Amino acid sequence: MTDLLAPFYQLRWLDLVDIGLVAYVIYKIILLVKGTRAMQMLAGLGVVLLTLVVARWLHLVTIHWIIQSFLASLILVIIILFQSDIRKALARMGRGPLLAGGHEQKAATLEEVARTAVALASRMTGALIVLERRIGLADYVDTGVRLDAKVSRELLMTIFQVTTPLHDGAVIISEDRIIAARCVLPLSTTSDGSRQVGTRHLAAMGLTEETDAVAVVVSEERGRVSLAVGGKLTQNLDAVALNNQLAELFQVGGKTPRRLWGKERGNA
Repeated sequence: MTDLLAPFYQLRWLDLVDIGLVAYVIYKIILLVKGTRAMQMLAGLGVVLLTLVVARWLHLVTIHWIIQSFLASLILVIIILFQSDIRKALARMGRGPLLAGGHEQKAATLEEVARTAVALASRMTGALIVLERRIGLADYVDTGVRLDAKVSRELLMTIFQVTTPLHDGAVIISEDRIIAARCVLPLSTTSDGSRQVGTRHLAAMGLTEETDAVAVVVSEERGRVSLAVGGKLTQNLDAVALNNQLAELFQVGGKTPRRLWGKERGNA
């Protein structure tokens, strides 16, 4: 028993810091690729590593040599497979400190989303706006038209006008950027409330069942604003309630003064 614990007695505090940093990086990588095709690729690499161990244990020389040769260039393979995710991660790091929350940008983005939703509801114009959180939405972005534009009320209002080619589908927002429009989302398979809501609401519920994203839905039939989180739908929100819930979900400090919403609520 003493021999088993001997390595732990030799640990320095710097070793614990080193282990903690590696664990944190691995955790962030998993969050980045979760919900995307990259997760399936990582699972495939896991199968390859397991096959290597089995081949070595059973002395399968040829299979062991082939897999070992493949793994010799593993770093290059990872860069090729995950180049888009690596670019995205480096871009985020370049915009600010690694641990920065970016609350000021988030607060402004959430305000624009809330103002847009209420304005669209007053005009009986349907909309579906998705806000990405920790789990990446790359697979759903690929189904739409890439934009990469700053979030603004004017742009969102234009996108969801029925005369534009991008109005049908969802807009996906990552941090303070509109990444894509006209995105296709999975519909909810749960029967609870499915007969009482439209396709946009089912899509919002379906996406938030599979990811930790937040979806804002505007009904074109009733002119009401709803919020989907974790597959659950909160309906009939006004501007203040929507903004407060978004701020809480994204952990943004401070609340928007009610005077900012007076004009919007008066038009609803």
